[in-house]
Amino acid sequence: MISANPKPISIEKYEMLLQQAGDSGYEIEFQKSNHRLLIKSGEDWLAQVFLPWDCKPDASGLLSKIDDFHLGLVMIRAGIACTGHFHEGLMQDHKVFRAYMVRQKQGKSQLKYLKTKGKSRAGSRLRLGESERFFEEINQRLQQYEENYAITTWGISCGKTLWPYFFGGETPPPFDKKDPRILSVPFHVQQPDFQTLQEIHQKVSGVHLIFSGKGEKVFDLNIIKPSIDQTEDDW
Repeated sequence: MISANPKPISIEKYEMLLQQAGDSGYEIEFQKSNHRLLIKSGEDWLAQVFLPWDCKPDASGLLSKIDDFHLGLVMIRAGIACTGHFHEGLMQDHKVFRAYMVRQKQGKSQLKYLKTKGKSRAGSRLRLGESERFFEEINQRLQQYEENYAITTWGISCGKTLWPYFFGGETPPPFDKKDPRILSVPFHVQQPDFQTLQEIHQKVSGVHLIFSGKGEKVFDLNIIKPSIDQTEDDW
């Protein structure tokens, strides 16, 4: 997840940034694992650009659309999750999943509780069963996406503590942890519901920019100022 506060910019301003970088002789490096472009001067990075997931850059950084782009999104938190399938930018399917996984009073998820207190009580067994069904239903939905569509990219937002249950259940997801199609959602997800699904899809479909302290001194900061007809996302 992005730790700084990225600014959404238009494609036109992104191309202005590339022009400035080229004129100054800065290095451009595309990192496929997180779909990010770095603009560097020597060993120092000046700008990080999170690119639209439905686009690919050429050697100069200019973007072109990926044909027939299918995106599968899954966002998971303890007790609530959301999946969505998008084709060419349009939502084709979505579903929200809920489960009784948080213990009353303590506010601790059942999966964390089992690591410290065991699973002897009836309430604990009930919540454990709910947790198992929760991940099974999520993965069944993802399996449907994989069977029915040629998924280009899988976007995932899931804490590492939940990975053993997400990947290790009787019904696994249609990909493994090292699948090259996987991208980690780089934006904060508080509540994975339908509204958040729409917001995250909008963000991963746009260009977002972070300058380093040095980058702020060498680039034109008007690039990150919103145009009259452009409003910033609510981060």
